[in-house]
Amino acid sequence: MPNAEDFAALPGGDLVAAGLADLAAGRAGTAEALLVCVAAPRLRALGLAVPDTGHGDPEDALYARLAAEHGDAAHGRYNALRRRAVSFARAYAALLPR
Repeated sequence: MPNAEDFAALPGGDLVAAGLADLAAGRAGTAEALLVCVAAPRLRALGLAVPDTGHGDPEDALYARLAAEHGDAAHGRYNALRRRAVSFARAYAALLPR
């Protein structure tokens, strides 16, 4: 089973690795950490340990963060991040033994 060091070889792995590191360090408000929180159910189902931050709605928090940083481009950025998280989950799942 791949570990965090192997994530860089997967699409979106850089975001997931950064998000997991941010969560482990108590930085739950970064875009990467919030993205991992949004994807947490799928990532946990794949066997990844994603800490529970107690974030009420990470999707709203992620969008608000992106809106503050990117203004009108937030919607496109949000969708791009979500697609990268989905790509990561699919690629990671393909590496798991069946």
